[in-house]
Amino acid sequence: MRKTIIASLAAITLSLPAAAQEFPPGQVEYIIPFGPGGESDITARMQQPFFEALYDEQLVVSYKPGGGGAVGWSQLNSMAADGSVIMGINLPHIILQPQQGNVGYQTDDITGVYIFHYTPDAIVVPTDSPFQTLDDLIAAAKESPRKITFSGSGKGTANHLAAIRFDQMAEVETTYVAFKGTAAAVTAMLGGQVAAEWGYTTVGVGQGDQVRLLAVAMEDRHPAFPDVPTFRELGYDLVSGAYRGIAVPRDASEETRRAVSDTIGKINADPEFQKKMLDGGFALTDVAYGEEMDAWMKAKADEFIPAARAAGVID
Repeated sequence: MRKTIIASLAAITLSLPAAAQEFPPGQVEYIIPFGPGGESDITARMQQPFFEALYDEQLVVSYKPGGGGAVGWSQLNSMAADGSVIMGINLPHIILQPQQGNVGYQTDDITGVYIFHYTPDAIVVPTDSPFQTLDDLIAAAKESPRKITFSGSGKGTANHLAAIRFDQMAEVETTYVAFKGTAAAVTAMLGGQVAAEWGYTTVGVGQGDQVRLLAVAMEDRHPAFPDVPTFRELGYDLVSGAYRGIAVPRDASEETRRAVSDTIGKINADPEFQKKMLDGGFALTDVAYGEEMDAWMKAKADEFIPAARAAGVID
């Protein structure tokens, strides 16, 4: 009789619908596929206290550097898919890396659930530069093709692609000099090795009175630089930068994917978080999981891939 009751209870249990998985399941590991100290790390640290205030659970930032992010992204789908692991993603990296060769993952392998900010591209010059405006720089570039030099944070980066696209739009030929990272590009610009830098709005915040921004690649002016025009204001349809977001392992349930997306959206909507980001020179954006993300990723691929081909970064 007892065995019959147990068997009946087991059958009832099996017939019940599975309970929706709660998020977070406990402590969450937030993996940055780069070393500490970069902008991916900085913004993750900004998100930490807001996550913990929402859930009274820890968001533990860890690092898995290598291959410009490829080491971490190639391992993402082997990680726990219960919401206990999330990973930072960067564009144009996850679009262009698989186009350049075998990096252990394809763009479609990455399950992005939210894009929460970007570092807008900007043309930056030293304060003693003869270029007071973007028109000044364009005029000089037209007068002396390829003679106006820009530093930038490497080949195939957001800076590099912006330089290619802007030259096409402005019908000029400038020379882009790739340095190993933003810090080296800033040093080259301030040291007079180049005439200007294809940098980010964060360079303006970090360098203060040492630099002047000629234009920012945003839809609207950045609150930290209210006097600096956007490229669009000046007639160039350039809205670009280094985009960052969150991905989960491919096997994460639909509920987990949406829960993580909703969480990052809530943090992005917090006025205190927004102020921290804007004060740091970042720009907020909100691309949530689902059809919105799919359409956005396709649009970015259509934007980045032709520019990367023109730059000779991919075939």
